[in-house]
Amino acid sequence: MSDLLTHDEYDATAAALNLPRSAFIDGRFQPGKGGTLDAINPATGETLCSIAACNSDDVDLAVAKAREAFEQGHWSRLHPAERKDILIRLCKLITRNARELAVMESLESGKTIRDCVTIDVPETIQTLKWHAEAVDKIYDQTAPVGEDAIAMIVREPVGVVAAILPWNFPLLMMAWKIGPALAAGNSVIVKPAEQTSLTALRLAELAMEAGVPRGVLQVLPGDGPQVGQPLGLHGDVDMVSFTGSTETGRKFLRYAADSNLKKVVLECGGKNPAIVMDDAENLDLVAAHVVNAAFWNMGENCSACSRLIVHHAVEDALMTRILARLRDWKTGNPLDPANHLGALIDTEHCKKVAHYLEEGSALAGGVMQGAYLPPTIYKAEPDDKRAREEIFGPILSVITVQSLEEAIEIANDTPYGLSASLFTSHARNALTTARAIRAGNVTVNCYGEGDITTPFGGYKQSGFGGRDNGLHAHDQYTELKTIWIDLSDPASQDTIG
Repeated sequence: MSDLLTHDEYDATAAALNLPRSAFIDGRFQPGKGGTLDAINPATGETLCSIAACNSDDVDLAVAKAREAFEQGHWSRLHPAERKDILIRLCKLITRNARELAVMESLESGKTIRDCVTIDVPETIQTLKWHAEAVDKIYDQTAPVGEDAIAMIVREPVGVVAAILPWNFPLLMMAWKIGPALAAGNSVIVKPAEQTSLTALRLAELAMEAGVPRGVLQVLPGDGPQVGQPLGLHGDVDMVSFTGSTETGRKFLRYAADSNLKKVVLECGGKNPAIVMDDAENLDLVAAHVVNAAFWNMGENCSACSRLIVHHAVEDALMTRILARLRDWKTGNPLDPANHLGALIDTEHCKKVAHYLEEGSALAGGVMQGAYLPPTIYKAEPDDKRAREEIFGPILSVITVQSLEEAIEIANDTPYGLSASLFTSHARNALTTARAIRAGNVTVNCYGEGDITTPFGGYKQSGFGGRDNGLHAHDQYTELKTIWIDLSDPASQDTIG
């Protein structure tokens, strides 16, 4: 953790921040027409600043400017290598301003500074850099159509893309969307979550400084009814990429149906299992993965493994190790790098999470103090609400099983299918179980989401329409066009008709 500074140094950085306060439209900061919204520090409840909120008039303006920029072609028809160079410059600017962005993210989201410094900001840079480097290395295709024709299958940018962001990973989820979308040549309008707008606004400013043309990347702070819904219904928005709750994701499918049938890509919720079988090796390592899977980012993570499905033969030994490891997972002030867990995002979410603390005695944690909840563990039956509903907080349900078949059945007994983890030393069981679990991402003997090279998304109610990350992400931000060229000799052809 040598990259981390002291608590006092992060407090000093926070005190010196110049926070953005306006929408970013057409290459500059300007007031929104929807009033203001307060950026709140969830750890203290204090207002960091007031930010201009947007409404449907701002959406209309931003979409018009995005369309104008797209049609002008200063970005959409720019040589891929030149787009790459500009995005690489953006990565360098983010690197130069990394501490500022990390502190800003921690202040507004309640995320720990240790995660913002060591995970979120570095992975934001890596994501943008990877997609930038890919843009001039993705080849189109020709089809095997014989000697009398050439059929080319080419990719073209979709056009105007609306990116709807969650509050749990504000910077990184923005990078997951704008990386491939900008690399493909689209104009992008970002709607950050109303709780976390600051780093999106700052990133848009840095993109302009890097050379992204006016209108190509815009940020509209505001709430769902005033900004998200108008974007979803707008007839000149070609695509919506959404990350958030399944309930809200459904709305964007309805908006598309009620407007122009725009493309919609959804990455939604999860109730993800971690299966530990009786032949799992190195239970100390397994315990470390399970704790990280359940409690990283306060459990405010769509891929969190909030269900531990454990074989009865190793349950006691594993739980002893998990409970011991929790002693190192301190909860407290997000700007203190000693803490692993920070504050839950806002008062409303705290009430939702607290609802799951009302019944039963916890094996660990279980008591909320303000916006803080330490790692909490309950024994549960498969049909308990804690074991079935997405809590989005640091609560782990432990379910005991007698066999691998029972574990798979319980793992799949959910409307979600985002991710899963399996711990076993049996190679055949690992492969057959990974295939049997209905989830978009399955890790074996570890917890994770893959990396930037691998697609991320879910089955069932966890996802729709595409994948983030990897080259597959570029597919969703492009349209496929077939160009058929007839090479046959006109003189040898009969008259058509």
